[in-house]
Amino acid sequence: MSETAIIYGDQRIPYVVNVDDKRTTRVAIHVEPDGKVIVDAPPGFAAEAIQAAVQKRARWVVSHVEDAKARFAHVRPREYVSGEQVIYLGRRYVLKVLPTLEKPRAVRLRGNRLEVETRSSTAEDVRSKVRAWYRVKARDYFAKRIAEASQSLPWIVEMPPFRLLEMNKQWGSCSADGQVILNPHLVKAPRECIEYVVMHELAHLKYHDHGPEFWQLLDVYSPQWRQSKGVLDAMVEVLAND
Repeated sequence: MSETAIIYGDQRIPYVVNVDDKRTTRVAIHVEPDGKVIVDAPPGFAAEAIQAAVQKRARWVVSHVEDAKARFAHVRPREYVSGEQVIYLGRRYVLKVLPTLEKPRAVRLRGNRLEVETRSSTAEDVRSKVRAWYRVKARDYFAKRIAEASQSLPWIVEMPPFRLLEMNKQWGSCSADGQVILNPHLVKAPRECIEYVVMHELAHLKYHDHGPEFWQLLDVYSPQWRQSKGVLDAMVEVLAND
């Protein structure tokens, strides 16, 4: 990947060029939910031609980048104190920090509260406990969903291996050797969004690229994927806030 920029008025908008072996004639411009601009270009495409294509759509690019920045603007850094909201499977809970002199009990959901016992009450201690709780929940929930989905998909003989990995730009990926990789922050999203990401990655076990056959397969086995992706994209700044 290489990075350059376009100029629109008094704004300089950087973008990253990704050489896509599957493309042959035109570039594709994407504005990620966090505002990063990515341009997929065919191999050997001249830098000047890429620049011209992006500059031609500069107004569209700037509009989407500004929308993304506006979504992030209202997100406050977490302080990990009682009263803050935490999200799990699309539902909001109230964080309750419980100081204790005894050995802290495991983090647990009780009604509408996520209770965290701590000896130190520091934000870092509470944060580490909440993050560990999310990872355990993510591991168990994702494993169940992958297993159930695998049983219904004719191109999968046995459940693929999977692991958790925090990623800045992705909710999931599928490695060349067939391992499904999921972002633990995804467990905060609504169930239907998780279903979409799981199905997306399992579809890559049949089609490794994002060609027409891949999207057709997703339309058959996850017909509501566009709506789920839209919900996920709109929540990214909240779900990734750590």
